[in-house]
Amino acid sequence: MNTKVTIVKEFTQGEVDPNLFSSFIEHLGRAVYTGIYEPGHPCADEQGFRKDVIDLVKDLKVSLVRYPGGNFLSGYDWKNGIGPKDKRPVRLDRAWHTIEPNEIGIDEFYDWSRKAGTQVMAAVNMGTGTPQDAGDMVEYCNFPGGTYWSDLRAQNGHKDPYGIKTWCIGNEMDGPWQIGHLDADEYGKKALEAAKIMKWTDDTIKVVVCGSATTSMPTYPTWDRTVLEHTYDLVDYISIHHYFENFGNDDDFLASFKGMDDFIKTSIATCDYVKAVKRSKKTMYLSFDEWNVWYQQNQQPHPWQKAPRILEDHYSLLDALVVGGMAITLLNHADRVKTACLAQLVNVIAPIFTEPGKGAYKQTIFYPFRDISVYGRGTVLTPVVRTPNKITDKYGEVPTVIFATVYNEENKEVSVFALNTSKTEVSETEIDLMSFGKSKMCYRTELAGSDLNAKNSLEAPDTVRPVSAALVEGDGNKYTVPLKPASWNVMRFSVDE
Repeated sequence: MNTKVTIVKEFTQGEVDPNLFSSFIEHLGRAVYTGIYEPGHPCADEQGFRKDVIDLVKDLKVSLVRYPGGNFLSGYDWKNGIGPKDKRPVRLDRAWHTIEPNEIGIDEFYDWSRKAGTQVMAAVNMGTGTPQDAGDMVEYCNFPGGTYWSDLRAQNGHKDPYGIKTWCIGNEMDGPWQIGHLDADEYGKKALEAAKIMKWTDDTIKVVVCGSATTSMPTYPTWDRTVLEHTYDLVDYISIHHYFENFGNDDDFLASFKGMDDFIKTSIATCDYVKAVKRSKKTMYLSFDEWNVWYQQNQQPHPWQKAPRILEDHYSLLDALVVGGMAITLLNHADRVKTACLAQLVNVIAPIFTEPGKGAYKQTIFYPFRDISVYGRGTVLTPVVRTPNKITDKYGEVPTVIFATVYNEENKEVSVFALNTSKTEVSETEIDLMSFGKSKMCYRTELAGSDLNAKNSLEAPDTVRPVSAALVEGDGNKYTVPLKPASWNVMRFSVDE
């Protein structure tokens, strides 16, 4: 199987926003308790945060972490999570049928984010919450001082404001499963009033309004259109969410990138329709603030308890390849997708997994996310690709090999990310970098293996991991690279124009 990729410096798609490499921590399962926070653990710091987890988050170079939800958000009162811990109420989290002790709130999470080298993407409750509650939270977090909420923050140990710049106005409010679910008109009006009070409190913030929770919603994409017709002039992003899982057809699963690509294109078209209707000069950007592989069919009922083991998917090599395909899709829409959050970060459908009192390890999906986060910063180029197509039951005809190419002008490097979705054939791939003048391959790794079901564990953390592959000498700046069947590949080239 032969593929040819021509990479032209002038064929630019868009600049990569660092927030494309973001993630998500919700008060859900063990994401917080025994995830990022476990007092008494051998690796815990003075606040109870696990330093081994912090080190892994730093390795991912996560830009933003969305907090505190998620479905949890729509029944959560942020004021329960501030002040002396021994005075905080224990509450029912009705969204996930758990007990919430409120040992961690926005103050502690801000501290954790600083230690982990990331920033907070805060979210306000649009279910049981009000626009006033949203404005009060912005005031608590961001106002310098001299008011009730800002002075209370100082009293609680944080004199300086947090300066949180990105705020989500609710979560998945199109979903009947959401506490306080609203229809599109109701939510659009409420979100507009929340955006007003939030931005009147701090005019430097950016806000994200809720778009469709998934393409399977009967209201999609009419919901997005209606919400934007109410809020377009005042908000900065519309969120979209999508998860994929394997229902038994590996070829369909490996082609999940096509479903994500279609979703993004439809969302962009919806945004641009509203822009045209409003005669606006403003471009609406997308926040793909939940994406991942999630085996929702595996969910099981559980009793009321603190931090139950729920949504703890253990990912395979196949899952990692699918995440790689989605990562490529996000990069290839960098002109409009400015924020994207791999959901979630620790234990719950996550790249990092911990055991209470024990160690932490990298799940298979850790690696493609880390690759794009470390090497995918710069300008996305649109390559000219000639590759065979294959037929899938779910998506029809799709390319067998897909690519994303990023030029980092400061480092004088071109990074090429490639996913070969064929489970049987090597792709002999010619990469043409003639437009960059002199070039040299300086880095090449591949994530592949004979067992697509292989997984990592605490006892065997390196069962699935990228390995270095032989560098290919170019011939006139053309490189022929064999891409193994069912493989995720990263290639970097130094260029000297």
